[in-house]
Amino acid sequence: MTSPVALITGCSSGIGQALANRCLDEGYQVWATARNPDSLAALVARGAVAVTLDVNDAQQVAACAERLQSEAGRLDLLVNNAGYGAMGPVLDADRDTLLKQFDTNVFAPIQLVRACADLLRASKGLIVNIGSVSGVTTTPFSGVYCASKAALHALSEALRMELTPFEIGVLTVQPGAIASDFGNNASAAITLAEASWFKPWEKAVQARAKASQKASSTSSADFAEELMGYIKNPLRPETALIGTSARSMVRMKRWLPTSILEAQLRKRFGLDKD
Repeated sequence: MTSPVALITGCSSGIGQALANRCLDEGYQVWATARNPDSLAALVARGAVAVTLDVNDAQQVAACAERLQSEAGRLDLLVNNAGYGAMGPVLDADRDTLLKQFDTNVFAPIQLVRACADLLRASKGLIVNIGSVSGVTTTPFSGVYCASKAALHALSEALRMELTPFEIGVLTVQPGAIASDFGNNASAAITLAEASWFKPWEKAVQARAKASQKASSTSSADFAEELMGYIKNPLRPETALIGTSARSMVRMKRWLPTSILEAQLRKRFGLDKD
């Protein structure tokens, strides 16, 4: 029997690496991607196929899809996990910041789906888009990131409806706080101009960048284990909330009046005073 094939982006660490390992445990032929293939050595040692892939490079995306077609001939699971987190006040986000954020979190996943669509159709495969509870409940100093995840959620919903006739599934995952390198990467991507109005809130911006990295954060391995349960379940929901605070963040947005929710968030980030 031919092994199912999984293509997972952003496998150098965190969620992508943990899910690649979990898929290997389940008998998938895993195609693990990262911009730096050296970071995939541990997965390769377990039998994964390493693919050099910058998801924003159209030529690399096309080459990846062509290689899948010629070497694997099928694709059962596509996980759009690679992401980028620009942090900082919206007022300080220039056009380049906006484009980099949306290129990685919105445009790239859709382009990868387009490149792999024929393979997914032939295998009646599943697309898993890793969104975020931040795409549901917006917080200060992460507006650009939150907007990108909200856009990915909307596109995933449209894809799910449009691809139903072709028997391709789409699962939107909205993680909460997951232990990974996201906090460090987001801290490195903080946009705060020297003359910013928000210099007095610099510590609050840094705290938002690291908000998902705390002692109570769900481990990447536990996240991958729970996500695999959804992947294997033919009666899976359309959206999966996984990880610390995921459900509470969504409940806050759903049930609290906006005025109360925003007052709480302003207070948390020190925006209720100058």
